[in-house]
Amino acid sequence: MTELLYVGCYTAETGGQGTGITAVRRDRGTGALESLGVVAQAPSPSFLVWHPTLPVLYSVNELEEGAVSGWAVAGATSLRPLGTASTGGMHPCHLAVAPGGRYLISANYTSGSVAVHRLADDGALGERTDLLVHDGAGPDPERQERAHAHMISPNPGGGAVLVVDLGTDAVYRYELEAATGRLVPLAPRVHTHPGKGPRHLARHPDGRRAYLVGELDRSVTAYELDGVPGILHDRGRVPASERAGAFPSEIAVSADGRFLYVANRGPDTITAFAVDELLPRRVAEVATGGQWPRHFALIEEHLYVANERSHAVVGFRLDPDTGVPQEPGTALELSSPTCVLPAKSL
Repeated sequence: MTELLYVGCYTAETGGQGTGITAVRRDRGTGALESLGVVAQAPSPSFLVWHPTLPVLYSVNELEEGAVSGWAVAGATSLRPLGTASTGGMHPCHLAVAPGGRYLISANYTSGSVAVHRLADDGALGERTDLLVHDGAGPDPERQERAHAHMISPNPGGGAVLVVDLGTDAVYRYELEAATGRLVPLAPRVHTHPGKGPRHLARHPDGRRAYLVGELDRSVTAYELDGVPGILHDRGRVPASERAGAFPSEIAVSADGRFLYVANRGPDTITAFAVDELLPRRVAEVATGGQWPRHFALIEEHLYVANERSHAVVGFRLDPDTGVPQEPGTALELSSPTCVLPAKSL
C-alpha cells in the first residue's frame, strides 16, 4: 500500500533552501507522506520528468548557465547519474521526453529558447541537436520584454510538439525530426490575447481538448485540440481564481477527465473546475495549506501541492463526486519544493 514520489526543489544557487531531489514514500490509503531523504544532489532541479519506457529520471538545472541532468533509478534511494548537459540558455524551467524516448526537450525561460538533446538507448544524455530561440515580446514591459519559453508539451501519441511561451503570448508548434533531432516550425502559431502570459498547458485524456493557464491575466482558456497536428481552437476563457493578486502556476486534468485543477500563487489556493461543458465550470477554491504553490500532482484520489515558500508538500484527498480537495491536508516539511513527480511502473 505504499509507493514513491520524487520532489524537485530550488537550491542556494537560485535562492532556495533545498539540496537536491528528495524521495518520498506515500501511503496509498491515508495519503500520508514520509521523506526518505535527498537521493540526488543537484543544483536547482526545479522540474522533473520520466523517460517514457525506462526507469530514468530527468531534471532541469534552473541556473543562469542552464543544464539538464539524468539518473537511472534502481531503487527508492538508488539513483545513478546519467550525465549533465548544457541547454545553451538561461534558467530552464520545464522539460519533456518526446514519444519514442530518443530526445529530451527543455524550455529556457530567461533566454526564451528551446533545446533538444539526444538520448542513448539506456537514457543517458547525449549531444544537443538543436537550440531554437523565440523572437518577440508582449505588452507587459516587466514580464514580457522578450520571449520566455515556459513549457514543453509533446503529443503523447506522436505529432506536433507544443511550446508555451509566456513572453510572446503564444503557443508554438514544432515537428521533431526523428533522424536529426531538429525542431521544424509549423504554422499557424497559436496567439493568445495580448498580456495573457501563458504558462502551462494541460491536455484532456480524450486528446481533443486542452486548457491553457495565463500567469499574467489569471485566466484559463479552453481549446479544442487537433491532436496530431497540435492545432488549438479557442473556445473561451474563465478566471483561474476568484481571489485578488493571483499568479497561476500549474494546471492539470484528472485521469478520469472530469475535473481540472489550477494552482494560484498569491492567494495560495487550488481552484477545482468541472469540465463537463464547453468552458470549465468553477466548483470550489481551496487553500493549499502553505505559501506559493508552484506545482502539484494528481495521484489516484489525492492531490499533492509543492508549497515553495512555506517549505512543505501538502496532500489532500479529493472528493470522488465533486472533485474538491478536502481540508485539512497532511503536510511533509521539505525545503523549497517546486515539483512533485509520482513514481512510475515499468
